[in-house]
Amino acid sequence: MARTIATNTTVDLDGLLEFVRPRHHMVLLTRRTDGGPQASPVTGGVDGNGRIVISTYPERAKTINARRRPEVSVLVLSDDFTGAWVQVDGTCEVLDVPDAVEPLVEYFRVIAGEHSDWDEYRQAMMDQRKSLLRITPTRWAPISTGGFPARLADQD
Repeated sequence: MARTIATNTTVDLDGLLEFVRPRHHMVLLTRRTDGGPQASPVTGGVDGNGRIVISTYPERAKTINARRRPEVSVLVLSDDFTGAWVQVDGTCEVLDVPDAVEPLVEYFRVIAGEHSDWDEYRQAMMDQRKSLLRITPTRWAPISTGGFPARLADQD
């Protein structure tokens, strides 16, 4: 049986965003007060300005951490766990309602399409006091897949 060989594909910003747009399973990494990592599984998308967007609440650890230290990382996963992934580092901006309402509308659209009642959605975002994290990519790793090193391709 042929072994799957790991790959690393270097991309520019446009290539990165093209890869991330259809993928919504992510792990957000922020820093705790002591500097240690805080990992949070999240659903995310890419807004019209090329920022990774994540809906959250103001009292969540990820939001508190991002306010304090806006340098974050996002691991973007494929729907298939064994599919390609990429790590994106960036600067995070935290928006709270009411300023977050229209960006949350855009977030919903890039994740799920049109809502059946936008007024109801906007009111729900206000009632829940939602926040939005907007991450501007500053650097990223190659898009990668798992597998064996190429040197082991032909070995049994």
